Amino acid sequence: MEDHTGPKILTRDCEAIRIPSGETFTLAKDTMVTVTQALGGSFTIATDQGLARITDANADALGITVAEKADTAASTEKVDEQSVWQQLRTCYDPEIPVNIVDLGLVYDCTVEQPEGTPAKVNVKMTLTAPGCGMGPTIAAEARAKIESVPGVGEATVELVWDPAWNQAMISEAGKMKLGLI
Repeated sequence: MEDHTGPKILTRDCEAIRIPSGETFTLAKDTMVTVTQALGGSFTIATDQGLARITDANADALGITVAEKADTAASTEKVDEQSVWQQLRTCYDPEIPVNIVDLGLVYDCTVEQPEGTPAKVNVKMTLTAPGCGMGPTIAAEARAKIESVPGVGEATVELVWDPAWNQAMISEAGKMKLGLI
């Protein structure tokens, strides 16, 4: 896996999402940024305006080529719940280098798929802090990634606050990554 972290100069104007407010703004071509985290197809960057997230759709502005996404046209292929969980493990908090599953942010995942139809997936998740403006961005990324699973026709990701998240919810793998054990 190629390491995409480090300094970069934007090759074109680029939409970014300010962390932690979630506000969308534009970074100008030739802006110097530093990629601090490149996980799950999105990029956390440090700029003179603070931290921001750049999605895979704008990776080319960083000079990074991402693999093309497969056709996600809904099929009636049987969806295994584990494949949804695996896809959720490719979503990362922009400030923490641990996926949302190992962070303990995903509370529930159900797959409804009557015979011969595309699946509907419902996920309930939370955030590390209720006031985090990145919530809609993280939830939208999770939804898009779930909808890329073959056989999924629709996904709903609901942000919930009960129970409140705490560090005890982090998996052992997540705690190891964060140096908590």
